[in-house]
Amino acid sequence: MSSSPASPWWRPENHTDRRPFLLVRNRIKAAFRDWFAARDFLEVETAALQVSPGNEAHLHAFETAALTIDGQAAPLYLHTSPEFSCKKLLAAGERRIFDFGKVWRNRERGALHHPEFTMLEWYRVDEPYQTLMDDCASLLALAAEIAGTREFRFRGHACDPFAAPERVSVAEAFARHAGVDLLASIGADGATDRDALAASARAAGIRVADDDTWADVFSRLIVEKVEPNLGMGRATILCEYPTAEAALARPKPGDPRVAERFELYACGVELANAFGELTDAGEQRRRFEAEMDEKARVYGERYPLDEDFLAALAIMPPASGSALGFDRLVMLAAGASRVDQVLWTPVPETPLS
Repeated sequence: MSSSPASPWWRPENHTDRRPFLLVRNRIKAAFRDWFAARDFLEVETAALQVSPGNEAHLHAFETAALTIDGQAAPLYLHTSPEFSCKKLLAAGERRIFDFGKVWRNRERGALHHPEFTMLEWYRVDEPYQTLMDDCASLLALAAEIAGTREFRFRGHACDPFAAPERVSVAEAFARHAGVDLLASIGADGATDRDALAASARAAGIRVADDDTWADVFSRLIVEKVEPNLGMGRATILCEYPTAEAALARPKPGDPRVAERFELYACGVELANAFGELTDAGEQRRRFEAEMDEKARVYGERYPLDEDFLAALAIMPPASGSALGFDRLVMLAAGASRVDQVLWTPVPETPLS
């Protein structure tokens, strides 16, 4: 049940409907903590207030200010992910960590989005990102086991959480579901050809505007043609994203066109985003600046860079990390239809004046 001003979540009858989902949430969280502890992971708690909320062009943060005793103000942001803080902990010497972190993203609300939600992030030092694929498969099965379900269902689609996920590259998925040769629009050095991808997209029936960038066209193709076909019957691990779409991931050895990034899908729902982590601080700065240039072009704003984070990358060891939308996974495991059904206290909707 979606809460509304006329029927808020705290009404006893609404809470009675939601409570079974919330109890499943608690059981899954407890089981996940045990799972990580059994593998020598340390749970950490990262600060929500940061000098930078993240530097992805299309993520929007909540901004606040830190005031001194005499009223001087400095901007701070609620983080959109605990990623920067977790990587600083890796630089400090931690080797296996996880965080059930509250995160905040503005301009996001719907059946699969909420302005405040829980991100489960975990990191492995000196381990390949393929290990995270195995982690994701294990956590899917564990969530289903704890919830007492043999099948995830969402909007008429079904997925067996106990079946081994299929692993398919982004290029393979574009060819299969859109008839597009994605790599034909990417040079050997990773540079992208907007016109080539635009022509392929139009041939696939995708609308392309004159001012669309390569990234815009890529996003439209993946949302309209690829994602609706992922995680059907069994989970899908969509891997080897173009380097241009993997700002925090290292390039794949031997093929700089693509990066060590994958996303996990079930029933067409994106659940996790994982990287073989980029640790080249200079390259990371260049990518962040490019992302903020794009943000400024599209939205007229930019976020500061976290200089401490860039400094920490210089001493961070090789690592892999994953971010999983915990609320979405609970939603699928519990049989809910919206993420706000599995949140103990959903954020009130603010009516527009």
